[in-house]
Amino acid sequence: MHVYTREDDMTAGIYRPACQYKFRAAIKNGKLTAYHLTGAGMSMDNTVRENFFPAGAIENCLMESHNIPSKVTIGPWRAPVTNFLAAAEQSFLDEVAEALRQDAVQFRLDLYERAKTNPVGKFDYDVEKSVGVIKLAAEKANWGKAPAGTYQGFSAYFSHNSYVAEVAEVQIDARKPVVKRVVCAVDCGIVINPVAAINQAEGGVIDGIGHAMYGDFSFENGKPQQDNFDKFRLIRMGEQPAVEVHFVKSNNDPTGLGEPTLPPAGGAVANAFYKATGQRVYVQPFVKGVKGLG
Repeated sequence: MHVYTREDDMTAGIYRPACQYKFRAAIKNGKLTAYHLTGAGMSMDNTVRENFFPAGAIENCLMESHNIPSKVTIGPWRAPVTNFLAAAEQSFLDEVAEALRQDAVQFRLDLYERAKTNPVGKFDYDVEKSVGVIKLAAEKANWGKAPAGTYQGFSAYFSHNSYVAEVAEVQIDARKPVVKRVVCAVDCGIVINPVAAINQAEGGVIDGIGHAMYGDFSFENGKPQQDNFDKFRLIRMGEQPAVEVHFVKSNNDPTGLGEPTLPPAGGAVANAFYKATGQRVYVQPFVKGVKGLG
């Protein structure tokens, strides 16, 4: 029997694929009228989700994907594809809302209303469930009414058959932005085991924040450069925020919780960091782009 050392494990594994996104939007008469997403990923079949929000809510919507062949062995990581896509998209939508001088939550609700009353083309999400988690998260987080010194960031995403909205709260401690609390609203159908459900939701949020902020793995001439935890940064126990989870009451069949709370976490934190520091976050891990993180 062979037991891998940590160095064996980290240098002979299957890795999370890297990808890059480019967003463009058109605004006319105070409304978002066109949305263009281009994704490129290493050895990935599809880096976008063509029928996810905001598809259905915008008259002109184009999502394109490009595959970049790579010799690095890659495979699915928790919440495949959406773990990067959601953070990028939700950060961009906040920029559009700011350009329109609209509240980030109301901006999304207005788009969902357009998808409900005047849908454009095909889309795969349920409008009412999306709106339900957005309103629940905003209510439980007291959105827009945070005390002085607390900065809120919003994110909402449908993925892996469940609906999630999150509000991240950031404070500046010793000139460093720190995530203090995340309020998470989930519609995953009927909750069978409440304790396990809360654990799954909390774990996904913390995992999403930790990897968005710190996870960084690189290769040089085909060789992994991080071979243990002294070189690969993970979120530490003392850094995890309080996570408050609320479930939409439902009698629908259960969907899932292992993955869907992770994708929106990075976007919520990125948007809160912007409120706290004035810096937009365009690169993961955030430690590379946000002054004071380390």
